[in-house]
Amino acid sequence: MTERSIELLQRALSLTEEERAELAAALLNSLDASGDTDAETMWEEEISRRTSDLDSGRKRTIPWQEVQSQVSVALEHGSKKR
Repeated sequence: MTERSIELLQRALSLTEEERAELAAALLNSLDASGDTDAETMWEEEISRRTSDLDSGRKRTIPWQEVQSQVSVALEHGSKKR
């Protein structure tokens, strides 16, 4: 960290817990602001496609207990089941 960063950190650590939380949220949001808009669009399309597949019956959900069982079997046998 730079000297400036260390100074800012020391000042930030002197804030109340609530103030530090607000500052941390603002800093994290500033990083998210420069996010990958293409990736976000692709995720929205993927979510839409998956929702359509479920709604139309082309795909089905798998109960968690079934997934756990499949994973346990795969781990016991050292294989991947798809």
